[in-house]
Amino acid sequence: MSRTVLCRRHKQELAGLEKPPFPGPMGQDVYDNISQKAWLEWMEHQTRIINEQHLNMMDLTSRKYLQEQMKKFFAGEEVDQAEGYVPPSAD
Repeated sequence: MSRTVLCRRHKQELAGLEKPPFPGPMGQDVYDNISQKAWLEWMEHQTRIINEQHLNMMDLTSRKYLQEQMKKFFAGEEVDQAEGYVPPSAD
């Protein structure tokens, strides 16, 4: 049986990650409070932001910006969007 977490983003019990996605306290927080579903949504959003804004992950400023966006995303706050991106319709 997979572990479940009360997902901070979706406000419901959902399947959790198998392990922390990265080391340190923030990785443990994601592991404890973020579902697989929300993590996959974040990974898609993160990819769009990195590509649209041409972020360099070797640059500390870019990494800090992405961390701030991740915190907002999981808290359900407004996050930066890729210009011109239109989410797929539910049709």
